[in-house]
Amino acid sequence: MKKIFQLTDEKKHEDRVLEAVKNEIRKYVKREKKKTLPDKKTMYWDFDCKIGESESDAKDVAYEALIKTLDSIKRKGAKTCYVEILAKVVDKPLKVEDDNAESEEIQG
Repeated sequence: MKKIFQLTDEKKHEDRVLEAVKNEIRKYVKREKKKTLPDKKTMYWDFDCKIGESESDAKDVAYEALIKTLDSIKRKGAKTCYVEILAKVVDKPLKVEDDNAESEEIQG
């Protein structure tokens, strides 16, 4: 999703406009996570995110920090906000079993 959101609307309160933008972002991510993965056991969906007042000002942020960054852009008084979210498939990190920890528990 690459989109420029208007953060102001004459007919709506500014807080409601901001909440609508946040809701649209969350709905998009939820919809992307529902897509089928090649291998659910070893893969998951991750997101590359960029956000800024314009496309040229956009900076990379983690998905977890996207909403907080949107709030800070709104506090600066911006009228528009550029949001780019690209879904990608990522391999889950392998769990390493620690044999030493198990043997210590048995002895102790």
